[in-house]
Amino acid sequence: MDKEFYFTIEKTAQAQYRDRGSQFISFAFPIKATDDFKTRMAELKKEHPKATHHCFAYRLGLDNNTFRSSDAGEPAGTAGKPILGQIDSRELTDILIVVVRYFGGTLLGVPGLIQAYKSSASMVLQLVPVVKKPIEKKHHLLFDYSRFNEILAVLRQSNCSVISQELQLFCTMEIGVPVNRQQEVIYKLEAIPTVQVD
Repeated sequence: MDKEFYFTIEKTAQAQYRDRGSQFISFAFPIKATDDFKTRMAELKKEHPKATHHCFAYRLGLDNNTFRSSDAGEPAGTAGKPILGQIDSRELTDILIVVVRYFGGTLLGVPGLIQAYKSSASMVLQLVPVVKKPIEKKHHLLFDYSRFNEILAVLRQSNCSVISQELQLFCTMEIGVPVNRQQEVIYKLEAIPTVQVD
């Protein structure tokens, strides 16, 4: 993978779109796993029990293989795909967009539906800031507690993230290192006595 960064969102947003009496309310959520998606979906169905459709699309991870979209009862290809298309046109990941529709009595037809769901997804994405994040590779550290501050200094200088840590006399830490700084960070960490990096 030659990419060093990915794009996502960190805030939620909501937008509204109307077409011939039908109301489309779109929601954007940052998500990290399919469980987050299930939770958000359940919340929205509870919040909008009388809505005719709860259409959605999400994309997770960096390999482009984890995504799902649903027309939720609308004609095939008229809702989920246009929503996913908006996510992908902005190259976003770890994001869920749900469009809740209240039917207004007039059929919009296939082109009308595609346009409505695409516009709804586009509108909500215009309201939420896109965040650029470094792609990280995970490493495991073993070290003596006396070296904790030195290690922390290296991690902060290099914008690494601490995923988990267990601090005792002998410590373990799981870290995320930006892919474009792998060699530099590992070199610095291994130069600290007692530190083992996997």
